[in-house]
Amino acid sequence: MNDFFTQNPAWYEKIGRIYALLERVKISEEQSADILHLRKASRILSIGSTTAIEGNRLSPSQVRDVINGKPVLGPPKDIKEVQNAFAAYELIPQLNPYFIDDFLTAHSHITSELISEAGQFRTVSVFVVNGKGDILHSGADYEKVPNLLSELFEWGKGNDAHPLIKSSAMHFMIEHIHPFRDGNGRIGRLWQTLVLTKWNALFEWMPVETIIYNNQAKYYEALQHSHNKGGKVDCTPFIDFMLDVLENTMYKYIDTASTTTIEKTDNVGINVGTNVGIKDKILEYIANYPQITIPQLAQFLNVNDRTIERYMKELREEGKIKREGSKKSGQWKIREN
Repeated sequence: MNDFFTQNPAWYEKIGRIYALLERVKISEEQSADILHLRKASRILSIGSTTAIEGNRLSPSQVRDVINGKPVLGPPKDIKEVQNAFAAYELIPQLNPYFIDDFLTAHSHITSELISEAGQFRTVSVFVVNGKGDILHSGADYEKVPNLLSELFEWGKGNDAHPLIKSSAMHFMIEHIHPFRDGNGRIGRLWQTLVLTKWNALFEWMPVETIIYNNQAKYYEALQHSHNKGGKVDCTPFIDFMLDVLENTMYKYIDTASTTTIEKTDNVGINVGTNVGIKDKILEYIANYPQITIPQLAQFLNVNDRTIERYMKELREEGKIKREGSKKSGQWKIREN
């Protein structure tokens, strides 16, 4: 299988930022009040988000209760989806991202008791449609699916692309091939986490799916822009998107870890209030003064630095702002919708 993306030099600046953030993640974990609780909370976020992307209607608190084995009043199918997804993510340490049998095993957990072909490649044609019924993408010919997946996994095993790029490309190709009757989105996201985890164990607990869920429209747009163009697949737009997602995931995890650190040191937790309109005011300041600093924002808005940091992280996760350049000499930029 040939490469199915065009290298973008800008990727390596993003990768550099992710490396730096991984160091901060490691430190944040070490300073956390309870690493096991932190990781469990992050896993719950991932499960709730990856199922919500596919239309699951359980609330975050219901997802948490399902995973903790508590009774939940909700649609049985939705409850089973959450239970299945959690079971599949718990398999991560045992799975090899380049073994087809492990891929099928993971799918059997994700779709257990939900479809008749759990853990089996589809035997029918499938189409991805929008809310209006328009066909957005046709999955690969079902007779070619086993060979296409074998070629993809051989490519992943032998290719020397950076794991952050490779995992995004494999995520896209799983969605592009659409190997199963159902569960393709959930296993594609799981498989990217698996590839990344084998590179750096911290990724096992990163809530990547939550950032995707917060930017769901852009996720589908990136997928759509990466499908066949003139008969050729080029998933560069999807890799661009996922590198941003991965960077924002680091901030999300660090933020969660810092909460448990504060609870450990002062036993009062964090209460930032609602601060109605504060994010709109932050966006307004950034639009007019791109090089504005967090202390300056805190002074202008009459709140503390930590409150501004929290809202800035939320804006990043929502895909509304990004940082360009270094921490000292760079500037903020508002993303276009």
